[in-house]
Amino acid sequence: MAEPTKYLAFTHRLVMVGFGSIGQGVLPLIMRHLEIRPEQIQILCPDESGLAVAEEYGIGFRRVALTPDNYRAQLEPLLGPGDFLLNLSVDVSSVALFSFAAERGALYLDTCIEPWLGGYTDASAAPAERTNYALREKALEAGRKLGADAPTCVLTHGANPGLVSHFAKQALLDIARDTGTETGNPAGQAGWSDLARRLGVKVIHVAERDTQVPTTPKRPGEFVNTWSVDGFYSEGCQPAELGWGTHEKGLPADGRRHDSGSDAAIYLLRPGASTRVRTWTPLAGPINGFLITHNESISLADYLTVRDGGKAVYRPTVHYAYHPCDSAVLSVHELSGRQWQMQEAKRLIVDEVQPGGIDELGVLLCGHGRNAYWYGSQLSVDEARRLAPHNNATSLQVTIPVFAGLVWACENPKRGLVEPEQMDHERILEICRPYLGPVVGVYGDWTPLHRREELFAEDIDRDDPWQFKNIRVV
Repeated sequence: MAEPTKYLAFTHRLVMVGFGSIGQGVLPLIMRHLEIRPEQIQILCPDESGLAVAEEYGIGFRRVALTPDNYRAQLEPLLGPGDFLLNLSVDVSSVALFSFAAERGALYLDTCIEPWLGGYTDASAAPAERTNYALREKALEAGRKLGADAPTCVLTHGANPGLVSHFAKQALLDIARDTGTETGNPAGQAGWSDLARRLGVKVIHVAERDTQVPTTPKRPGEFVNTWSVDGFYSEGCQPAELGWGTHEKGLPADGRRHDSGSDAAIYLLRPGASTRVRTWTPLAGPINGFLITHNESISLADYLTVRDGGKAVYRPTVHYAYHPCDSAVLSVHELSGRQWQMQEAKRLIVDEVQPGGIDELGVLLCGHGRNAYWYGSQLSVDEARRLAPHNNATSLQVTIPVFAGLVWACENPKRGLVEPEQMDHERILEICRPYLGPVVGVYGDWTPLHRREELFAEDIDRDDPWQFKNIRVV
């Protein structure tokens, strides 16, 4: 067997905050592909669920929950110039941590923008205040204060948000090639947004179908998931959000715009876990997914916006369309009946997933000259287990872009705050591809109007199938 690629020699300290399924899954990749010693790594975690994995690799592990009152005291002895703060936690403020890391001269990466405990579900906060749009605006404002040449802070770089934005760039290049459209070697926001506009892309779905099955069925009063239960619960209880395209003819009745910021997205007055949308993946075919809020719905829509004199003249509609594993679907159904009060028991399924399931995760670009194009990963749990310990198919699709983002940040240490769209998609995909199973691009003739006219008399827009009113399941 060939020796694993060592992407770089890391000579500083690496602090991991949070050590759930993603932390436990990325640690083997770090130890395999970096020149690093166990004593250079320190894990801070609020519970001991990952202690056995940390001990397996000889990594220091401290049980501590970071709070607004203690995070500076806890992290200050551990971080200095050139060190790396890898934030894989929940309920710990991303803005607080990346600002502190930059202050200390350390690099930073997280997988989503987190508020402090309770920020996602605070009933006293207006819905707009609990959106990822609001969290992103605050993060970008804090990033601007750091300066463009501050230590690199990579915001929201897991599978999605993160990897899917690199998939989207590759998909745009593929469609351009197959339609004979001159790419113009797109560089930066202006180049990529112009290419998407010239291709006529109206809609981008992060279209995902997870078919992994646990060995023990879900029990009543239990939430089962293939990745963080707390993470899924938090984002599922936020308002549904989507990047809002310039081709859309009218705002949904429960849709609301924001009164400040980029205006790239809207939110709905209902939880994402109770909002379904029609989408398509090559293996699953037509599916209904949850419109769960994710940062890429906003950042990718914003990045692909073309403006003329400050006015948006082109932007695709962008959102997540997530069909989780069937046990998670049952868990969400039960959760909604409990009026969004979390079940008494939580079960993360990694080792107990039965053979045969896959996580089909990609981007579906619609409305262009070839109708619809899905590009992404079709990773099976069997292959994920062969590729990396302590992973299932879902977690490995997150952990490898976490690792790739860490490498990219070390290779580009003075970039300030960056989002996935601002990174080199070719470099990220180069590192990720060996761990993603089949990475495919497939064209399809699916539209959200498929069979609906012959089955039901619905209020649909027949002139433009890519209107959100056609995509939303009412």
